[in-house]
Amino acid sequence: MKITSLCLLNQSLYICLITPENKTILENFVYTLDWVIYVLFTFSVIYLFIFSVASLLRKPQKPSVAKEYRRIAILIAAYREDNVIQDTVKACLAQEYPHEKFDIVVISDHMTAETNAVLKTYPIKLLQVDFEKSTNTKSLKAALSYLEQDHYNIALILDADNYVKTTYLADINDAFAQSGVEVVQTHRVAKNLNTDMAYLDGISEEINNSIFRMGHINLGMSAALIGSGMAFHYPIFYAAMMDNQSLGGFDRVLEMKLLYNRVFFHYLPDTYVYDEKIQKSESFFLQRRRWLSAQYYSLFEFARKLPIAILQRKWDFCDKLYQQASFSRILLLGLIFVFAIFLSFATPALAYKWWITFGVLLMALALAIPRRLWTVRMIKAIMLVPYSFILMFANLFYIKSANKKFIHTTHGVDNK
Repeated sequence: MKITSLCLLNQSLYICLITPENKTILENFVYTLDWVIYVLFTFSVIYLFIFSVASLLRKPQKPSVAKEYRRIAILIAAYREDNVIQDTVKACLAQEYPHEKFDIVVISDHMTAETNAVLKTYPIKLLQVDFEKSTNTKSLKAALSYLEQDHYNIALILDADNYVKTTYLADINDAFAQSGVEVVQTHRVAKNLNTDMAYLDGISEEINNSIFRMGHINLGMSAALIGSGMAFHYPIFYAAMMDNQSLGGFDRVLEMKLLYNRVFFHYLPDTYVYDEKIQKSESFFLQRRRWLSAQYYSLFEFARKLPIAILQRKWDFCDKLYQQASFSRILLLGLIFVFAIFLSFATPALAYKWWITFGVLLMALALAIPRRLWTVRMIKAIMLVPYSFILMFANLFYIKSANKKFIHTTHGVDNK
């Protein structure tokens, strides 16, 4: 009897709560929420699509040959990079550029005594540091303090795993001979495609090159910096770095500072710097956590400057701030797919537009991938996208802790 009465009470309560009026309010709320989320995601997709198409329009003209050789400081921060640092140094020493016009500065942090002993045999400047909490920012600032400030015209930043061709410095020198050039980003490509994860990472790198560098340059906007293979007018780099306090992702803070000061970033699409790609999912997880942390750190650091930037029409700064606030492509792709699937079962009428947006996003990404990467191996690499999405989504819960320590990913190509 009590059970029957309770059931009747619950049924009456349900009927009272879900009245036609309340049902209409609930449906309107769900409909409005769906459209708000959809508009935010679709704006990001349209943004990517526009710059992806723009990347196909044309390439910047190759700079004319410079009449003089500028002095270049090649700065290489090497934290526990014993496996790769010697190859990078050798590539730099092989440059077809007057050797008296450039210095290779290796900032050795927590590398072995054996590695340092070998590095001392090369004609380079070896700066040994031993930070309790190591960061690229600290290493680069130590190098700038060590070098004579007025001795160089250009600061070139390379990673310890990078490889460059013999004409690399000459190309950079030619670029800086052009009027108004103060910052140059070269074309970073995969040095290794030995695993499916490395192949996927290489594809991601080229999508970035197409959308955030070539596409932006073709529409008259600054190219994005990438952390290595970037060269600066030395005084500009010195001033910006010595005021940089970032723990990770020094390049994010650096480009925000420079863009706010109206410094334009040029792009050299035919000047390659070869960079080691992530080979295992564990390294992908750690690297992307570091990137996400740097992304949102720079967002919160510079968001307060947005109103002034809009009033002063600093559009490159505003564009970069929007990029920092946006989801990464893998998260955007995964979340749109999840919404489309869920709504297809829950409310099919709301799902169609999500599938259209998902298709547009796929098209934008496909257009940004160079034809040379369209191989059978790409299909195997794409199979890792769902797993990569899960790793990236999980990283969202570690962003705060990631900015409290330096996250290092080991380099060295695994040929097994």
